[in-house]
Amino acid sequence: MSEEARTGKRFPLELPIKIHGKGVEDSATTGNMSAAGVYIMADLDLAIGSNIEFDITLPAKVLGTPGDVEVHCTGRVVRKDATAAAAGANSNSTKKKKSKSGVACVIDQYKFIRKWKTICALWRRRKTPKK
Repeated sequence: MSEEARTGKRFPLELPIKIHGKGVEDSATTGNMSAAGVYIMADLDLAIGSNIEFDITLPAKVLGTPGDVEVHCTGRVVRKDATAAAAGANSNSTKKKKSKSGVACVIDQYKFIRKWKTICALWRRRKTPKK
């Protein structure tokens, strides 16, 4: 995909994700992200045009939140590469990551997953009014 076809700036973020599919649950890593899409490095064979559903974990220390935040995404595979390294994954990738295939996905919808531990931590930090 040419730079002109992309809809936004890409950020080189390697974040853990969980891919959900027809009887398939697998872990993968993002190679980069933008507001409209994500590049996924995975061992799965995903076809161009296929629907994809996945959860991205955003680390608490990056967000400044009391706990990690998960975002549930649905989208479509728009490009497939033989290896993640061929698609411009981070240059400090290990040999293990280079053996994974890469897929570029458009994110059609997303929603934040509320986690009980995060909600409890936010509740405890909330200041109660003085009487």
